[in-house]
Amino acid sequence: MSKEKKDKPQPAGDLDLTIYREETKEHPLLDDLSKLSPEDRRILLMTGVDPSGKERSGSFFQKDHSVIHCRTDFDGAEIMSTTTAREKYDGLTEYWGKLVPADKDVYTRRAEEHQEHGYYIRSLPGADVHYPLQACLYLTEDKLAQDVHNIVIAEEASNLNIITGCATAPGVRSGLHVGVSEFFVKKGATISFTMIHNWAEEMAVRPRSAVIVEEGGTFISNYICLVPAKDLQMYPAATLKGKGAVATFNSVLLAKPGSFMDVGSRIILQGEGCRGEVISRVVSTGGTVIARGHLVGEYPGIRAHLECKGLLLSDKGRIHAIPELEGTTSDLEMSHEAAVGKIAQEEVEYLMARGLSEQEATALIIKGFLSLDIVGLPADLKKELERMIEETDTEAM
Repeated sequence: MSKEKKDKPQPAGDLDLTIYREETKEHPLLDDLSKLSPEDRRILLMTGVDPSGKERSGSFFQKDHSVIHCRTDFDGAEIMSTTTAREKYDGLTEYWGKLVPADKDVYTRRAEEHQEHGYYIRSLPGADVHYPLQACLYLTEDKLAQDVHNIVIAEEASNLNIITGCATAPGVRSGLHVGVSEFFVKKGATISFTMIHNWAEEMAVRPRSAVIVEEGGTFISNYICLVPAKDLQMYPAATLKGKGAVATFNSVLLAKPGSFMDVGSRIILQGEGCRGEVISRVVSTGGTVIARGHLVGEYPGIRAHLECKGLLLSDKGRIHAIPELEGTTSDLEMSHEAAVGKIAQEEVEYLMARGLSEQEATALIIKGFLSLDIVGLPADLKKELERMIEETDTEAM
């Protein structure tokens, strides 16, 4: 792939979709995720999904094309497959395809034509879903395509906390994941959405996501990808339509040798008092990352900030930060900050002077750089993320 092509949003047909299989067997239902194999349970924990269901309001688990587990233990929330939700709620016509149209590109068309479930999550009006609902999209067969469509709704004055994980089983090296996700944040509601990717080294991943936030609503997105796919492309967009609406996108990315990640976020601010923030932290130990951010101010008095910082730990890596600010009215305040470089030697020397080795000092700096405090992450996952971060400096050597 040429430099010129990498620096621009990739065209709609940039993957050869014919190499992926579209048919697979059905998997049986599972009444308890703790009955999964020890290896599967370990992978789920590494993607933020706790098989025990401890401190969770409900769980959804899709294995290849089969939804094998779905339950909620909280009266103020619903979780089910989108196939079931469309049958129950007259096709979900009020929501389906309203934010991500099926004809947007080849991947959204594919998801519409092939759609193998996906999750439907909804908090009822006024409900406080403090303990997260969790969902996992899991691939267990090599070269299989998984096409899902997700719908998430926070009704008025509700608080919805979600942790999702996307992962591949042991022995799977390649495959395709296409995920269309549409989020609806109603008046005075909040969605906190954490997504963790844990893909195989040859995976191609094409999420297509959009968000609409009404008056007084808040949307918070946390995205973690420390086990990157070979080819990842995602650019979620949030439209803030109501007075005082807020959107925040946080992302933490680690690009290892051989990985290509074209990742960004866009916020369109259309209402009085709207606020937006896009924050990304990128480390490359040899992979390529294009970190995009786009703020569009369309209403007087809005405020927004975009920040991208990258650490290059290898001469073979590449980070390209592309911040964009677009204003259509004179009375607004938008800013951006972008920085790409190596770890400052004076920081390393400062820590070494206090008794740390060079490797320990480097690991501590990287850990602080990539830190992202997320409520509800399993303790084992936090430890694993810290271990992976601490090892990034040795991988680059």
